[in-house]
Amino acid sequence: MHRASLATRLGPPAAPGGHNARMESYQAEIAAVAARLIVEEGLDYGAAKRRAVKQIGAGSRTALPDNQAVEAAVGEYIALFCADTQPQELRSLRELALQWMHRLARFQPHLGGAVWRGTATRRSDIYLQLFCEDSKAAEIALIDMGVRFEARSVPGFHGELVDALSVHERCVQLQENIGVHLLVYDLDDIRGALVPDEQGRRPRGDAAALRRLMENAPP
Repeated sequence: MHRASLATRLGPPAAPGGHNARMESYQAEIAAVAARLIVEEGLDYGAAKRRAVKQIGAGSRTALPDNQAVEAAVGEYIALFCADTQPQELRSLRELALQWMHRLARFQPHLGGAVWRGTATRRSDIYLQLFCEDSKAAEIALIDMGVRFEARSVPGFHGELVDALSVHERCVQLQENIGVHLLVYDLDDIRGALVPDEQGRRPRGDAAALRRLMENAPP
């Protein structure tokens, strides 16, 4: 199948059924285009949805699909176009994440994002949440290890700003420079970090949980 947008199979957005049907069609098309951008270019969900709106020529007030719909579209895109390469790419990223989790074990690292959920490809970054008594302890640890990093602030679990320490690490298996982002939380925040999502899934896991995922992954 030609590597084109999944949206081409959806037909024109102005489907019969009035405003709600047209809106649902637009949202499905946005999700499909966003999925391609996420997989092929490594965009985050928000940026991918915004660019998808522009690419399909939808109005700026068009309601965007939620992340769950985009994640489903990502899974469909991977199944159609990347089924032969994505499993090994995912394993390579998980192995790299596990290395960093071992290096930073004192901060109770938990893996989230596409690498944890299983939808990551070679274009995906690694997101680790660290839980520290001292917010500067992770920075000091990286300095002691001789690791260069970029510090910034990003929205946390509940929209609050948290420190993010970004590192670029070479993944030998993929021959790619991978972004490893360390999000620094207070030690007490770990309780809220493990609350299941609306589908009952764990949003992140520790090193032991990641190893179980890797052991149970299909060959």
